[in-house]
Amino acid sequence: MAEHLASIFGTEKDRVNCPFYFKIGACRHGDRCSRLHTKPSISPTLLLSNMYQRPDMITPGVDPQGQALDPRKVQDHFEDFYEDLFEELSKYGDLESLNICDNLADHMVGNVYVQFREEEQAANALQNLNGRFYAGRPIIVDFSPVTDFREATCRQYEENVCNRGGYCNFMHLKKISRELRRRLFGRSRRRRSRSQSQSRSPHRHHGHDDRPHGGRGRGPSRRDGDKDPRYHDRSRRPRSRSPRHRGGRSRSPGGRRNRSPVRESSAERRAKIEQWNRDRETADNGSGHQDVKDDGGSNGLVQNEDEFDPSKQY
Repeated sequence: MAEHLASIFGTEKDRVNCPFYFKIGACRHGDRCSRLHTKPSISPTLLLSNMYQRPDMITPGVDPQGQALDPRKVQDHFEDFYEDLFEELSKYGDLESLNICDNLADHMVGNVYVQFREEEQAANALQNLNGRFYAGRPIIVDFSPVTDFREATCRQYEENVCNRGGYCNFMHLKKISRELRRRLFGRSRRRRSRSQSQSRSPHRHHGHDDRPHGGRGRGPSRRDGDKDPRYHDRSRRPRSRSPRHRGGRSRSPGGRRNRSPVRESSAERRAKIEQWNRDRETADNGSGHQDVKDDGGSNGLVQNEDEFDPSKQY
């Protein structure tokens, strides 16, 4: 049951909570709505209700005196307000987005939605904006449940096909020029990156003498003579750790524990070689072959005792 209620929360199937207030932060029924308007206790988004006063508030495209307004002047008036508000709100934190409604319905006209990067920044702005005035009118600010403006925006308005006009119940967000957006938000990103670089710990910056020259490690450079003892002698390669090589002869002085067979000393190997030569000479004499001279272990078959392994013969 709890999972079902959570899945339908804020949707049309939810008979308790108002879906419009959950998505848009405003409802045309206001306090008379039959469903609950649950205000969040903390949110990264603030709603400044009815703050923007457009010059053609009464009739679109016409001023209060009934004179036609130049659309460029209306846009310039809006961008001046947008820049002024952006500069003031940036004092309290990093702005992720600043959206202003172009709707005409009473519950949405002039609504300003500002989304901060952190909830604490939004709380700081809420505390400082309460009780202040703009253009002679009090600023009404509160936390808003809106966090995804894609769900709150009228898609038909973005495609210029909305037949409800300014009285649509979804947001018609007024747009600013690309130059102004690039200038404001680009400046905000540069300020954010500058503050992040200044807040980095000083010990993370190393001088040239403190930097390791050996690559990844932080120890002294191996080019100064402190080479890894495993690779100090180029003729000696690291032992293979694969199972098929573990039974072979070890080149390390200490040898491997519990290895088999046990390596004999040089005297024992020479004695075995001499005995092998005597047996070979006796066998050759008995079969009528040419005698093989025993020169005390210097037989042509044994030029280097390290290359001969008696264990392979016995």
